[in-house]
Amino acid sequence: MVRTALKGRFLVLILCTAGLLSRQALADIGIEVTGVEGDMKRNVLTFLSLSRYANRDDLDADTIERISQRAPNEVKSALRPFGYYNPKVSALLAHQGNHWHARIAVEPGAPVILKQVDVQVTGPGESDRVFKTALDRSTLKVGRQLNHGDYERVKGDLERTAAAFGYLDAILTRHELIVDPAGLAASVQLQLETGQRYRFGAATIKQSVIDDELMRRYLRFHEGQFYDTTSLLRTQFALDDSQYFSSVEVLPGDRNAQDLTVPVEIQGLPNRRNRYSIGAGYGTDTKYRGTLAWDDRLINSHGHRAHLEIKASSITQQLGANYIIPVGDPALERLSVESTYGRTTYGDITATGLVVKPGLTQVLGNWQRVMYVELDRIINRTNFTRSSDFSLIPGISYASIPPGIFGQPVAGRGLYVELSGSHAALGSNSNFVRLFVQDDQRFDLSARWHLLLRGQIGISIVSKFSELPAFERFFAGGDRSVRGFGLNDLSPVNQYGEKIGGRDLLVGSVEIERDLPRNFGIATFFDAGNAMNSFNVPLEYSAGVGLRFKLPAISIGVDVAQALSRTDLGPRLHLNIQPIF
Repeated sequence: MVRTALKGRFLVLILCTAGLLSRQALADIGIEVTGVEGDMKRNVLTFLSLSRYANRDDLDADTIERISQRAPNEVKSALRPFGYYNPKVSALLAHQGNHWHARIAVEPGAPVILKQVDVQVTGPGESDRVFKTALDRSTLKVGRQLNHGDYERVKGDLERTAAAFGYLDAILTRHELIVDPAGLAASVQLQLETGQRYRFGAATIKQSVIDDELMRRYLRFHEGQFYDTTSLLRTQFALDDSQYFSSVEVLPGDRNAQDLTVPVEIQGLPNRRNRYSIGAGYGTDTKYRGTLAWDDRLINSHGHRAHLEIKASSITQQLGANYIIPVGDPALERLSVESTYGRTTYGDITATGLVVKPGLTQVLGNWQRVMYVELDRIINRTNFTRSSDFSLIPGISYASIPPGIFGQPVAGRGLYVELSGSHAALGSNSNFVRLFVQDDQRFDLSARWHLLLRGQIGISIVSKFSELPAFERFFAGGDRSVRGFGLNDLSPVNQYGEKIGGRDLLVGSVEIERDLPRNFGIATFFDAGNAMNSFNVPLEYSAGVGLRFKLPAISIGVDVAQALSRTDLGPRLHLNIQPIF
């Protein structure tokens, strides 16, 4: 009897479990929303309980049906931020086996329109241009469709502007959004009372890395100036870029409401003094190349630095040293003395010797200016000739740089202009003036299509071409010049047929690039140019296609180019790496 009773209970348990399993469904829920697109559709899907439960595997059919009944109200809530308060929503739920399909049809209806907008800034800062700029940015306009996001953005913009520019006691005395759904009308009232503007108080600096006087020259603010957070951030960036510190904190203290000041505390920990680096690579211009470098980031408490580098490739073997001294505003100005000894190949000329180049580098807004004097003692050799150059060459260059760069080396994109020259009165054995201009620009035609334009022009004024030093002559051809030709292959030749460079240069390139998934891209391009002794010489030109792989700051490209102006040359492979900002 007992065994029979246990069997009966076990059978009932199995049948109950089977019944429950028959009602349980894997929540394989497909959701189709029609009638809205873009941000509205995304917001609808975010609000839908069906979306949140779509991947659950512990829901039965009754639960899914109850969840689907919430959809109309959830859709209405999702559309209100966009100004649609009276939408018509129908939801249909169907299933086959364990698969469910929810079809939600939406008719947004007529939107709510802004009938009244009153946004004001009052108080001591009401005439400050920073608030005028914030008000000009406002998207809250009479006659426009209501958007709750616009309202929140304008409100937040006013509060952030006040906090960023020293109005630390500012308060929104009115912030009302009144909606009349039946009348399809809304009104906005925002009023910010600025209060008094604060100034920077004393800066307390805790560090033992560099002289206090040098440290304070890095500050982008001074005691007594109006407070703004941008100055604190720029100070943080300048100290980070100095390489003297492993970590730096620039933090505002508690504001003093009586004298309207904000003290600042700066703490810096020393960086590792020595940094070693080694690099290797391959390029179609240089073939295999390698670099070994050592940096002494802090020779003394005055902030002096040194850099030693050994470079080797098929065209260059050099030992270089650079001694750097911060001057003036140390974040934007530096004095350096560069020395290079080695051998470099230009066309068929091999130049061996010493170059010493003291210079002053300054960042002026969005430009980097370098004023220098270059002392050269070079021996030039070809298979049939030998000459020597002794030159003292003063020069100046300007390069456009992205905003916010603090005295760092400029990447190879943008406008670059250099003017240099020499005269026998300076002790040189040559008289010349040389101008070189290069521009490299990128334009976004759409989200996926990009236009890249590159141009180079070089002009030399010299009475006798043989007096122009080999390293000051122009050559064309290669990865960053006219593709389809080898590095420095485009050049005038001497009586022995050797490529010895020209006094002038003209190069241009047009490239169209199309983005592909997974950071890849494809490109097609047309290059033209030549190095010459007269601009009457015909240009060489080429065309090709390329593959791109984009990393956060650079683009790695492999190009196949065909010279079109020469019938004796076949396709040529080029590898190029360039910045993409």
